[in-house]
Amino acid sequence: MDKNILEEVLLKVEKPARYIGNEQNICIKDLNDINVRFGFAFPDIYEVGMSHLGLHILYNLLNNEDDIYCERIFAPWIDMEGMMRKKNIPLYTLETKTPINELDFVGFTLQYEMSYTNILNMLDLGNIPILTTDRGIDDPFIIAGGPCAYNPEPLADVIDFFVIGEGEELNLEVLQSYKEWKREGKDRKEFLEKVAEIEGIYVPSHYDIVYNNDNTIKEMKPKKKSYPTKIKKRIVSDLNDTYFPDKIIVPYIETVHDRIILEIFRGCTRGCRFCQAGMIYRPVRERSVDNLVEIAKKLVAITGHDEISLSSLSTGDYSKLEELVMRLIKEFKGQQIGLSLPSLRLDSFSPDVIEEIQKVRKTGLTFAPEAGTQRLRDVINKGINEENLITSVEDAFSRGWSSVKLYFMIGLPTETDDDVMGIKDLAYKVKDKFFSLPKDKRKGNLKVTASTSCFVPKPFTPFQWHPQDTMEEFNRKISILRGEIRDRKINYNYHTPKLSFLEAVVARGDRQVGRALIEAWKNGCKFDGWDDQFKYDVWVEAFKNTGIDPNFYANREREYDEVLPWDFIDVGVSKQYLIDENERAKEGTLTKDCREGCTNCGINRTFTGGVC
Repeated sequence: MDKNILEEVLLKVEKPARYIGNEQNICIKDLNDINVRFGFAFPDIYEVGMSHLGLHILYNLLNNEDDIYCERIFAPWIDMEGMMRKKNIPLYTLETKTPINELDFVGFTLQYEMSYTNILNMLDLGNIPILTTDRGIDDPFIIAGGPCAYNPEPLADVIDFFVIGEGEELNLEVLQSYKEWKREGKDRKEFLEKVAEIEGIYVPSHYDIVYNNDNTIKEMKPKKKSYPTKIKKRIVSDLNDTYFPDKIIVPYIETVHDRIILEIFRGCTRGCRFCQAGMIYRPVRERSVDNLVEIAKKLVAITGHDEISLSSLSTGDYSKLEELVMRLIKEFKGQQIGLSLPSLRLDSFSPDVIEEIQKVRKTGLTFAPEAGTQRLRDVINKGINEENLITSVEDAFSRGWSSVKLYFMIGLPTETDDDVMGIKDLAYKVKDKFFSLPKDKRKGNLKVTASTSCFVPKPFTPFQWHPQDTMEEFNRKISILRGEIRDRKINYNYHTPKLSFLEAVVARGDRQVGRALIEAWKNGCKFDGWDDQFKYDVWVEAFKNTGIDPNFYANREREYDEVLPWDFIDVGVSKQYLIDENERAKEGTLTKDCREGCTNCGINRTFTGGVC
């Protein structure tokens, strides 16, 4: 690649720092000493990808191996892509500016279904054939992992193989297997045979899908008896012994999460019935306070960041949260290092802990009631009540807070208009609680933000069989809230139903959906998750041209005996447990937190480690 042309192009695009590399703490290696070249590909722009903790973990983990070089690849924004295509510049790695088709592996992380067209676009920009069947011995292996890989089927014709589960140990095993294959000098198919023997690896080309007349799946047939009928996810059993980087790359430009991210534990015991992450990341595994403080000390010293974010699915459930917060505050006292927490469960909200955090840097509070009424919160097994919220915000207001964000979903199973109106009622009760305080106790200017997203049924949840609301129904419910929330102290935000509809199609899609995905990309779809780039009409035309009915995937209720596209993956949580939870949802019956006693989800029968 002509670097002079690249430099010329970078002078003409927005935010050239996205494309230059050379940041603090990047890994530089001598290519003459490298046996395996791996590209970690994030299918979105630099600022989003560099905020992803998994990138930093795997980047540093792989680069700790002397003969492996992991480099970063991001999707170029529209202006940069246009210049690259005009000047014939292939997609390249940030570290060495190597065209990605010269690598051994390009590994995509699948965090969001609406980034899939970016994957196709990045392969095309890198001169790599889109379909696995078109790749030859000189092409890199295209692999993928992450939460969306738990239904890999929409990308089955694009990805050579999927990494199912947590990748710290698994990726190293894959690359070791590659080194052996490389020495043996065998063909591409031989490596896919070899890597399929590793637990947690799924090779789509090893299986045929047989359909019924009604387009549901009849069976998934391995092409050989030696291919596994079930792919078991991989987990690391002890986080304290698991790799975590003691340095992270510091970008030149501001990113989405411009701070140190401390992963305090994995998994969740709450059992919210809409939540995929709460099921696929079981069992819970915590890092010790000592381990976390040591990691934080190293990262503060080497990055210069002035904020630490405590990251997990439900941070308030960390068993030693108060001890951790106090230790971190004591450790960095005088350095003006702030702490931040993600959205909190109301029943785990500790005002004393939050007050300590806010002594360094005051921010707003974020809560996720999810549903507007107690009836619907019981349906989804949220396990909190209105009193939790009102008590928590009252305490926060009395301590000086005046900004509160409330996150809800609309379209949840069994939802009625009364449940929708409950969102407005709850927001108004929060406002009223602020003004019920004596004037001398109120500080700042009250701002309540109520946000609704559209419920998307996800694989491996008790709601995976439910139809999604139609777009017309979503819009009707949004209109109710827009009409009813009329208070200058309360701001109402909502997600676009069209995007959530497509997310539902892809999330529960099979291999046939992949045809529409490719068709949509060919006709200009990319950056679908960005409002100003989303081309819904092009997607509609793509479904029409490929003979695929999107409503079949989004708006149809499934029977329990239907073969689902992802049924061949073993996440440890049994299908019977998900069925039982769905039935309990219909009755509005709560299921207790796993920490209070086993709920028989099945994870402790097939996976070791963690609280189970």
